[in-house]
Amino acid sequence: MQQPGGGGFQRVTGRVTYSRLLEFVDEGSVKRVDFYDLGRTAVATVSVGGREQQLVCDLPGATTGLIEKLTAKGISIEVHQPEKPNPLFNVLGDVAFPLLLIAGLLFLRSRAPGGGGIPGFGNQGQAKIMITPETGVKFEDVAGIDEAKEELMEIVDFLKAPERFVKVGAKIPRGVLLTGPPGTGKTLMAKALAGESGVPFIQSSASEFIELFVGVGASRVRDIFKQAKEKAPCIVFIDEIDAIGRQRGAGMGGGNDEREQTLNQILTEMDGFEGNSGVIVVAATNRSDILDNALLRPGRFDRRVQVGLPDVQGRAQILE
Repeated sequence: MQQPGGGGFQRVTGRVTYSRLLEFVDEGSVKRVDFYDLGRTAVATVSVGGREQQLVCDLPGATTGLIEKLTAKGISIEVHQPEKPNPLFNVLGDVAFPLLLIAGLLFLRSRAPGGGGIPGFGNQGQAKIMITPETGVKFEDVAGIDEAKEELMEIVDFLKAPERFVKVGAKIPRGVLLTGPPGTGKTLMAKALAGESGVPFIQSSASEFIELFVGVGASRVRDIFKQAKEKAPCIVFIDEIDAIGRQRGAGMGGGNDEREQTLNQILTEMDGFEGNSGVIVVAATNRSDILDNALLRPGRFDRRVQVGLPDVQGRAQILE
């Protein structure tokens, strides 16, 4: 066993308790004591049976009694200061770690398919959206939810002939919320709404808006609505709206600020629509009970369409 000391190492042949070390001192067997670790460890050179040994001892908090005994008996004492690290290594560590972190992120980004790489890194302002000029899906392709189709026919009529509604001063909802259990065809219904109306279908998932960097979600919302205004009339479909639209102030943790900023941006964009803008926002959720009340106010998602499980007749239509 070796014990660090000064500029090198001192060989240690065994360990000894503090009380036994004091006995060796009283017996006059101790020739020299080296202190290490700011006085927490001592290595005593002890003569036992005519042979010298180096014994290591873990010292208690107060060693005044030991020092006094060693001094009184004229035993050689040496205190070894801990070696100071080279300041250059500290500087290199402070600089090297951030550089290695950035290099690792860039490497991962380059290895990812399409170079997109890390979510929220690089292409931060671009929303992950799909724009379909013609969905090819009609209401006749959606079976088992006839009541939902009837409620959406007003939207179809408006998108086909908006000027007729504007002349009579009719109020068309800006947002439609499709609610219902998973797997009931909410996304297919939204595509059928666009296909039946003959307008482009802009699709995105709310969970893709939220990323690591605060502000990215709001930027992506602005991007998707900018494209919607350019392609109006059109349908903007936001799936899983509850990912960002849940009740604010619910204590969701560190990502709460980013989620609320994204939600506020959606509300701002919808409030900025004019009555004849031709952009209808359709959102889908299976957790309408946790949505923020601001989303459901007039002028936003005030039209709610229940897309439930089909009845027996509806299931028969699906099988046909």
